[in-house]
Amino acid sequence: MPRSVFITGTDTGIGKTQASVALLRAIEARGHRAAGMKPVASGCEWIDGRWSNEDARALRSATRLQPPYALTNPYPLRDAVAPHLAAAAQGITLELEPIQAAYEALRAETDCVVVEGAGGWCVPLSAALMQADIPSALALPVILVVGLRLGCINHGLLSARAIRADGFELLGWIGNVIDPQQPLQADNVLTLRDRLDVPCLGLLPHGPVDAVRLDDALAALGAAPLARRR
Repeated sequence: MPRSVFITGTDTGIGKTQASVALLRAIEARGHRAAGMKPVASGCEWIDGRWSNEDARALRSATRLQPPYALTNPYPLRDAVAPHLAAAAQGITLELEPIQAAYEALRAETDCVVVEGAGGWCVPLSAALMQADIPSALALPVILVVGLRLGCINHGLLSARAIRADGFELLGWIGNVIDPQQPLQADNVLTLRDRLDVPCLGLLPHGPVDAVRLDDALAALGAAPLARRR
């Protein structure tokens, strides 16, 4: 049975949702039931009488389950700013209990849940909570998405160091090609492979995602990979 996992990134806008959607589709392609979750989402639109986030909708649409939106995204925040600031602007205090309840409801209907964080690892959620409190409360290992662009080596190494310093199991990292024109991109990837000291679980190309590239990530979660294409 595949493990549930928390997906974090080296920054905001570096492809956490793209990686999460690809992983969800690949898990389901192997016959497992999966669900995506984005507990806290900043930057929402008012749709059908509620705040709704594009990334959360993508996660919800990636699986057959199609759970109620409120389970996918317990905290939809209107403003596209840091979560604790967006929550304060709406008069909301972010708390763990609604997130835990939504996660348990999804877990009861699936084999695994892919939980996507907001922004990078060290994001505050309130005066009392950091983002790391979510995977801690849910007892989840972590996968780091590294946006492949200028600065990715520093951002990747610092993020991995922080995740481990907080006491979490880092299963590995996924590279996402944000800038296809990045100079010496292959050399950057090799440096990350050498220095992160955890497996590279897949590389996502710029543009449409090929889920077969995430075979190593599936293996890390305990989901048997499909035969590779010839």
